[in-house]
Amino acid sequence: MGQKVNPISMRLQVNKDWRSKWFAPKKDYANFLTQDLKVRRYIEKKIGSRGAINKVDIERSPNLVTITINTAKAGVVIGRGGSGAQEIKTAIEKIYGIPTRVNIEEIKKPELQAKLVADNIANQIERRIAFRRAVKSAAGATMRAGAKGVRVEVAGRLNGAEMSRREKEIQGSVPLHTLRADIDYGSVRAKTAAGIIGVKVWIYKGEI
Repeated sequence: MGQKVNPISMRLQVNKDWRSKWFAPKKDYANFLTQDLKVRRYIEKKIGSRGAINKVDIERSPNLVTITINTAKAGVVIGRGGSGAQEIKTAIEKIYGIPTRVNIEEIKKPELQAKLVADNIANQIERRIAFRRAVKSAAGATMRAGAKGVRVEVAGRLNGAEMSRREKEIQGSVPLHTLRADIDYGSVRAKTAAGIIGVKVWIYKGEI
């Protein structure tokens, strides 16, 4: 069997960074981790795919938590007159119980972010667009945006078939064993009438 590892965790400290940055004594660790998970779930649920969220970075200091939301649609997240951002800030402060700062960063090229590409494919599959067409067009858009390579894998009851199967599309090169390679990875679930279809995307942006 192939031993698979998350391409981002494999490259931590080489060219990727942690999504949560804090250090905790043993007694606080579980509590801190639970709070982080609650915040990530809340942001994902509140904004969802319409806000096109790529990642949420969390950084803690003794009396302040800084949350950075990377999104392709900053306007949707901020809301009219900043109301959306304020609502998120208030909800997050309730979870942490200490002052929170929320930064919203806009992504210029969403086609080069694996999570956003996977989101896009999952949305199309949920809208009953043929999976092959969705995968091919997303991979093509990523290559046109300047990626060196892209690999997309979809698995499940594709097109409502009786048996689940796995299909993949590879364009360019995706050197998963090269630690210097800047590879972005994202996985999303598409909820269809036939069941859940998993979508995984690897994007190779060149060596660092």
